[in-house]
Amino acid sequence: MGVLNVTPDSFSDGGSYAAHDLAIERGLELVAQGADVVDVGGESTRPGATPVSSSEEQARVLPVIRALAEAGATVSVDTLHADTAAAAVAAGARWINDVSGGLHDPAMLAVAADASRHRSVGFIIGHWRGIPDPAHLRSEYGDVVSEVADALAERVRAAIAAGVSPEHLVLDPGLGFDKTGDQGWQLLAALGELNAVGFPVLVGASRKRMLGEAIAELATPRREPGEINRSHERDLATAVVSALAADAGAWGVRVHDVVGTRQALAVQAAWSGARRRTAEPERTSGPQEDRITLTGLEVFAHHGVFDFEREQGQRFIIDADVQVSLAGAAADDALARTVHYGELADAIAAAVGGDPVDLIETVAERAATVALGFAGVRRARITVHKPDAPIAQTFSDVSVTIVRHAAERAPL
Repeated sequence: MGVLNVTPDSFSDGGSYAAHDLAIERGLELVAQGADVVDVGGESTRPGATPVSSSEEQARVLPVIRALAEAGATVSVDTLHADTAAAAVAAGARWINDVSGGLHDPAMLAVAADASRHRSVGFIIGHWRGIPDPAHLRSEYGDVVSEVADALAERVRAAIAAGVSPEHLVLDPGLGFDKTGDQGWQLLAALGELNAVGFPVLVGASRKRMLGEAIAELATPRREPGEINRSHERDLATAVVSALAADAGAWGVRVHDVVGTRQALAVQAAWSGARRRTAEPERTSGPQEDRITLTGLEVFAHHGVFDFEREQGQRFIIDADVQVSLAGAAADDALARTVHYGELADAIAAAVGGDPVDLIETVAERAATVALGFAGVRRARITVHKPDAPIAQTFSDVSVTIVRHAAERAPL
């Protein structure tokens, strides 16, 4: 996800792309460099930034979003305001990225739900505790990882209750939003616990202060006054975090420097691919790989090609088999180092019970996507049974089975 700030005061590149023509040019450049999504923001959320009205925000972002969407780019709107989100979706945005997770504007969840139902627009739920506080007066946590995970889970429940389809949800731990640098590193080190909430996780560490603190004692490149920050002293550190986050199971990364991060992700993909290929002969000649199997999960949902199936609903039985290394969990007797099968069941049930679709193939794909979102899961085998299918002939069951690997997940 490439960052495009159409603002005069963002912490990294404020003012660089405030003019619409420059912003559109930059957005197209990000796509050419390999960004899957261009995240357009018209209000800075850095600590101490001056809030802007939604009308001013829309004047900044809507022409840019419309032009990029018309050019074929996948666009996200980075906004706290429900009316801006709705206008951006109408202009062609495919994602709503709300760093407050719908807490800042009570109307946001309704807008996200409508966009999810009618346009398949995704909703990125960020964690925060209010407008970022430069003094970190709201950065007190007993356990930052569990408290952030719990808060995100609560926002997921609120979003689903409002009507957002579960398969359209992505979570963002909100690095730098009322979190110290140390707390940000704790969240990154525990991405598995955030993945265990059951939804894809987006990491937004790009150029943030926590990176600057980590490399503070090292030499950094000098920049001339007034030079546009296309190359930033924290870009290399950002790319490293991106690769580590991908290896830990992150669904996506939000960055200013797309080129450097794409290179880092390519190296990470080559490394992890070689690791899998090296391990494969051992698996074929030795014992079976570690796995967790969940069978007979019953979910009542309204899928089917016939109107009466969607109106009345019926039973679906789900079998899930996930490949995951269990040696560390067994050695430490640590739940955090394995997949919590109760949370896996809840996440699959929520995904299967989402908006009606015609095919159980689609239902199986939903369940596989959720299963692969759990940290450490390398492969998911999902079988969806439809024992009450409307078939004229006598039968006992009909099912679809799919196998998906983590490397097959489409980025963003």
